[in-house]
Order: sequence, then C-alpha cells, then structure tokens
Amino acid sequence: MSTLATYIKDDLAARLRSGRKLPMPLTLDALAEHYDVSFTPVRAAIAELLNEGLLEKGSNRRLAPTAQLKADSERGQAALETALPEPPQDPHDRIVDDLVQLSLRGEAIHLREEATAEKYGLSRSAIRHILHRLAGEGILDHIPRHGWQLRPFRQSDLDAFIDVREVLELKALELARKKLSADELQRMLEANAAPSSPQAPARIDESLHGYLISVADNIYIKEFFERQGRYYRLLFEWEDRDRAIALETARQHREILKALLDKNWSKASKALSHHIRDHHPVFSPLGQAITANQERSKSGDRSS
Repeated sequence: MSTLATYIKDDLAARLRSGRKLPMPLTLDALAEHYDVSFTPVRAAIAELLNEGLLEKGSNRRLAPTAQLKADSERGQAALETALPEPPQDPHDRIVDDLVQLSLRGEAIHLREEATAEKYGLSRSAIRHILHRLAGEGILDHIPRHGWQLRPFRQSDLDAFIDVREVLELKALELARKKLSADELQRMLEANAAPSSPQAPARIDESLHGYLISVADNIYIKEFFERQGRYYRLLFEWEDRDRAIALETARQHREILKALLDKNWSKASKALSHHIRDHHPVFSPLGQAITANQERSKSGDRSS
C-alpha cells in the first residue's frame, strides 16, 4: 500500500511542478478511479502533498495546487518537463491471484521458497517476506524444514465460516447502532456508487464490515475476524474481480447503508444477512465440483 501511495504522490507531484494539466479532478473519487486503487493510498498521497506544500485546501475544503504553483505556472516559470514515475510492480498481487486459484482446486499443495522465487523472478528474501505475509493472511501454513503448505478451499469450511460470520456481524450491528456515524455511512455509500458508464470500472468499498466490527467494540468478535477471516477475505476479494459480482456486491452494500442511514434496523439486518449468505456465486459450484472430485478419488482408491 505504501508503494502505491508513493507512486501516486510522486506522479501528482511531477505533474503539479511541471504545470501540466491534470487528467482528473482533484477529488478522492476521481483520483481513486484514475489510479484504479482504493481510497487508502490516495488519502496517504494527498496528506504528503499537503505537507510538502504542493496542494492546499480551500475554504470549501476542495483540493487545489498551492497559490505559489499557480503563480509560477501563470508566469511561465513552471519546472521543466520531467518523466512521470513508472507504476509500481507489486509481485504480491500476482502471487495471491495464482495461489487463490491453486487453493480452489481443493488440494494441500506444498511450496518451496527456491522454486517459488525462481518462478516469479524474486530473491529468496523477497519471496520469503511475501510468503510470511500470506501466512499471516491465512492462505499459507509454514511447515518448519518443509517449506509452505497452501490452504485448500473446502466448501464445508466456507459454509461453517459464513454461519458464524452471520451471527457475529449481526451482533456487531446490534452493538454498533447507537454509535454509527452518519458521515462515515454516507462516505461508504458514495464509495459504492454504480459506475458512470458500462465501460467504467466497478469499484467496491468493503470497509462497511470492518467499520461495524470496530464500532461494536467487542474483543471476541474482533478476534474471530482477525484470526479466521483473513483467508476468506482474500477469496472474496478475488471473487469480486468478476465485474458482474462486483456490481452486485456494491449494490448490496448500498442497500445495507441506506437502511442504516434511515435507522431502519430490521431492514439493515435482513440486507446484511442476505449479503453474507447469498453472495458467493463463484464458490458454491466450485465447492461442489471439488467435493465430487474428492469423492471420485476416494472411490478409485477403494476399488484399486
């Protein structure tokens, strides 16, 4: 995330200093859409540009180049054209994508650091850092002296997780009711807005779930999602790369958020329950296929 924030900050700084016309408005939504990222790295980049005096906030809270930059540009004293920075190439995302697809085969695959590093053109230390990170996210287990084992997807595990998730998130909503911020709910609603055109990318703000859990302030609910939810969060993020699924996810988020803003707790609870239970169209058929393959393998073993 810091790499993305640094790239966005450096790219905007180069454009601002050179007097170039920006290809997007200086708003959170427009910047996130232009760089195809979430709001988090954009906020971090904006904070640095404000600290460095390249951006300022007007009385209306809107971002703009500083008065000095504007004056230099108008006098033709803008800095010389400089090359824009290259977008970061983060191997983590590619590795996650590959491992999720392997996990969905339902097999406990072993990974060796040396072979994995060679596959992705990384050093052993770099791949070890990524694998430790993925172990922390629940997709890998570190087996001492034997490398890493990929966590296999099983539909029965997902079903059990969703059963508990539904109970705990609905409890979190109940505990959080009186402490919810209308401004924060409105921000999330706007962040899940439908694309402006059929060609525009589908963008999802998933922060609703974490927000409810945080505001509920129940240590046992937090602990469950921190310990058990990481693997499934990766799977759900992978699933949302499908445009149709992403659009439906954003629509369901809007339904929940509108009910919360209206303080219609019954409607919000029903919408949240439906969202948790019924919005994983990719995994259900996969789980059924994996189970069928495993049963066929067992049958073959018994008959041989």
